Amino acid sequence: MSVRVVLADDQPLIRSGLRVLIDATEDLRVVGEAATGAEAVRLVREQEPDVVVMDIRMPVMDGIEATRHITAGTGPARVLMLTTFDDDEYVYSALRAGASGFLVKDMALDDILGAIRVVAAGDALIAPSVTRRLIGHFAAGAPAPAPSPARSRMDDAITEREREVLTLVGRGRSNAEIAEELHISPATAKAHVARLFTKLDARDRVHLVIIAYEMGLVAPGP
Repeated sequence: MSVRVVLADDQPLIRSGLRVLIDATEDLRVVGEAATGAEAVRLVREQEPDVVVMDIRMPVMDGIEATRHITAGTGPARVLMLTTFDDDEYVYSALRAGASGFLVKDMALDDILGAIRVVAAGDALIAPSVTRRLIGHFAAGAPAPAPSPARSRMDDAITEREREVLTLVGRGRSNAEIAEELHISPATAKAHVARLFTKLDARDRVHLVIIAYEMGLVAPGP
């Protein structure tokens, strides 16, 4: 069965290019195009796609607000944001809104298709070339998280080792990198991350990055 995709971007040339790229595959299919966030929300209700490729900056309703509406619904759609380096200021808000990943508009075409497949499979993805830069920028640009009972409960729910793993996830480390840094096996690192998903009720790895920041485990960086 094909992965159903909605394209949301106010630039017709970008939508057209992505459609040609996606429709040339056997496992991906474009089921709708939107030029505004509001149109994207409507199309998701009508078409029930698996993935929405969403531009951040759009008229009427921007991509962040549209993402918030889509992820609050009961449908299967997961949102993959289109971004440029100039959009760094929006990254934290988009993550909080429920985006499952980010694409850079000038990524290699195969990487864009791969990212759509990754998100459709239920994983989270931030383009490797921008992962740590984006995390550093949204942390630096967002206000410092204030202490809260919710944060204290999350902190109490995890072990010291899980706290170390969560900190490294928050810094953009892969499971293999976590394993190497903590001198544990990749399987053990993966198990720790899986337990963090359960204990912290995180929807995906991007959500863990947000939690790490909000718990004060990730310091703002340049």
